[in-house]
Amino acid sequence: MARGWESKSVEGQMESAASLAPVPDESKNNFTPEMQEKARKRQGIQLARKRILQQLEASGNERYTQMLKDSLADLDSELAKLES
Repeated sequence: MARGWESKSVEGQMESAASLAPVPDESKNNFTPEMQEKARKRQGIQLARKRILQQLEASGNERYTQMLKDSLADLDSELAKLES
């Protein structure tokens, strides 16, 4: 029995995701646990910052906008602390 269009699409998505999966790199093994933790924190802050920027663009309420700007400033200061 022939497969449907949806199953072919899903299979194609799975193959493309597998091809984009990060290849284990030996240089990652050179990171200390502290460096790995710092990188995780940086990534988390950057993701939170991106989300706040998206919310800021969609915000129409002045109070909410100010709260988002304050949160963005806090995230920027945390990011600056991690960089130094």
